[in-house]
Amino acid sequence: MRLRRATPDDYDAVGRATVAAYVPFLGDDGPRSGYALRLADTATRDRDAEVWVAEEDGAVLGSVTICPQGSSWAQRAEPGEGEFRMLAVDPAAHGRGVGRALLDLTVERFRADGARAVVLGSLEDMHAAHRLYERAGFRRVPERDWQPEPGVQLLCFRLPLTPEEP
Repeated sequence: MRLRRATPDDYDAVGRATVAAYVPFLGDDGPRSGYALRLADTATRDRDAEVWVAEEDGAVLGSVTICPQGSSWAQRAEPGEGEFRMLAVDPAAHGRGVGRALLDLTVERFRADGARAVVLGSLEDMHAAHRLYERAGFRRVPERDWQPEPGVQLLCFRLPLTPEEP
């Protein structure tokens, strides 16, 4: 497995894999929902943030959107914190360590950039993702949970990167 920045040639495959990973959480409209269209729009995410992929033999296994300081894609980061979104693994690649590899890449990226912590928001039903984050040292920050729209609850998780951070 190789981790690298997405290229325009990857955008369609990243979009398909991201939507496939989120289908169980998209409600009645599934892949036709407005959020699914946003998930599929890799080009916009990569223009305004950074999309990274895990690939093997040319096939996209998963991706993550890294939101540098000032990115319009950041939702919960406070000054000095890094944020990522849409960590997604194609269902066909589950159980192969793809999610953990992308998570480790993201954390190391923010550590190298000097961030004091990394945060993310996750749908409350994404229990497997929550276990991944907690195994990596992320902790819930319930006071930063939020609802981007009625009926959609996002849980905030945070990983301190410096010893002085609580």
